[in-house]
Amino acid sequence: MRKIVYLFIGLFFATGCSARKGSVNDRAARKNNRSIQKERGAAAAADFKPQTSVQYIERYKDIAIREMNQYGIPASITLAQGLFESGSGNGTLARIANNHFGIKTSPTWTGKVYYKDDDNANDPFRVYDKPEDSFRDHSLFLQKKNYAHLFELDKNDYKGWAYGLKKGGYATNPKYPQMLINIIEKYNLDQYDSPDSEVAKIKRVDRVFTTIDKKEDKAAKDSIQNPPITTKTYVIKPGDTLYNISKRFGIAVDSLKSINNIAGNTVKVGQKIVVTR
Repeated sequence: MRKIVYLFIGLFFATGCSARKGSVNDRAARKNNRSIQKERGAAAAADFKPQTSVQYIERYKDIAIREMNQYGIPASITLAQGLFESGSGNGTLARIANNHFGIKTSPTWTGKVYYKDDDNANDPFRVYDKPEDSFRDHSLFLQKKNYAHLFELDKNDYKGWAYGLKKGGYATNPKYPQMLINIIEKYNLDQYDSPDSEVAKIKRVDRVFTTIDKKEDKAAKDSIQNPPITTKTYVIKPGDTLYNISKRFGIAVDSLKSINNIAGNTVKVGQKIVVTR
C-alpha cells in the first residue's frame, strides 16, 4: 500500500512539473521586460507621444511597398495589419519590441523575448532591433504552407487577401477580414498596390492626405489622447479581462490600453472604458 501511495505522489509531481515546463512566472517576465524597456529608452518612457494612423502610414508605407515588391504581399494588407495589430504603432509591442504584427516566438526563435498577456498569461513575443525587421518577419511568416493559396490571388485583390488571412488561421476574430478592408478603404491604402516601380510608389504624392479632412485628422489626434464622451463605452463586469473585451468588440488589446491610458493588464469591476477608436 505504501509503495502505491509513493508511486501516486511521484506521478502527481511529475505531471505538475511537466505542465509547468517552459512557462515563465510573473516575476521573471517582469524582470525580462524591464530589461528590454531600459534598452529602448524613449520608446518606453511615460511621456511617449502617440501617433495617428495617418502618421503611421506615412512612416511605414515605403517599407510595406518594398516587402510587396520582394514577397508579393499587397502593401495595403501589410499596412492595414500593422495599423490594427499595433494600434497605429502606439501599442506596447510596437513601441518597445518593434513588433508591429503580434508575432509570437517559436522553437526556432533565438532573439530576445517580450512577455505579454494574450491567449495565455505571459505569452512570449518576438523582439526586433528595428521596425523593418518586424515587417520582414511578417513577410516570411506568410510564406507558411497554410497561406500559400493567398499568392495565387491577384496582388491587387486586397479583399481576397483579407478573407484568406482569416482562412489561413492568422486571426480568430470572425470580423478580422472586414476590419482590414475597412481600414484599407478608409485610408485609401490600395493606392500602394498599383503595379508601378518601387521608387514611383514611395515618391508618389499620397492621395490619402488630400482625402482626409484636416479637421478629421485633428479629431483623430485628440481621440487618442482624450477619447470623446460620445464614443462607445463599456462598463467592466465580473470576469471581464482586456483580452475577452478586445475579442468582443474587435479591437486589439494594445489599442484598448492606449485609448484608455491603462498601464497594466488588469481592469476593475465598474470601470468604464472606451471600446471604439
